Amino acid sequence: IGRTLGLIEAWYVDTTDIEKLTEQTIVELLRTLDPHSVYISAKDVKEMNEPLTGNFEGIGIQFNLLRDTIIVIEPIGGGPSEKVGVVAGDRIVEIDGEKVAGVGISTTGVRSRLMGMKGTKVNIRVFRMGMKEMLDFTIIRDKIPINSLDADYMLDSQTGYVKLNKFAATTAREFTKAVDSLRQHNM
Repeated sequence: IGRTLGLIEAWYVDTTDIEKLTEQTIVELLRTLDPHSVYISAKDVKEMNEPLTGNFEGIGIQFNLLRDTIIVIEPIGGGPSEKVGVVAGDRIVEIDGEKVAGVGISTTGVRSRLMGMKGTKVNIRVFRMGMKEMLDFTIIRDKIPINSLDADYMLDSQTGYVKLNKFAATTAREFTKAVDSLRQHNM
C-alpha cells in the first residue's frame, strides 16, 4: 500500500493530497474487516484519550461511529444520559435539532456537540431498535468521572474480587486503593 501511494505521489498525472489518500485507504481497509475496527486520525487521538485521564464534562456516554451512525456503546453509570434513560444500542440521529446520522460527522464533531460545560443542556433524538417512534431526551451536562473499577468486595472470608472495566490514568490508584481496603478485611 505504501509503495502504491508512493508511486501515485511520484508519477500520477495530476497533483494529489497523499495524506488524504492515505487516510481514506486506511478507513476503507478497516471497514472491510469487521464493524468494530475503526481508524482514529492523528488529530482525533488526543481528544479520544481525554476521557482516560480521569474526568470530563458532558452527557456521559461511550459511543462509536459505525457506518456514519452514532451508536451508544454504554451510558456511563450514574451519568446524565443513564439518568434520563439512554441505553446501550441507541442510535443518535439528531443533536440539538441538527441531523447527525448519514452526514459524515466525525468523532471530533460528535464530541464537540455532546461535551460541554456542566449545567448546560443538550437535546438528542435517538432511534431505538424495536421502537416505532424516535425518542427525545434533554440531558443536562455534568462532570463525568471515569472510573476503571466497577466493583471490589470479598467473595468469602479470604478471597477478594476486583472488577476493572478499562485501563486509564487512574486505574493503578483505584486498584491499589481497592486492594488495600480488601486486605483490611483479611484478603
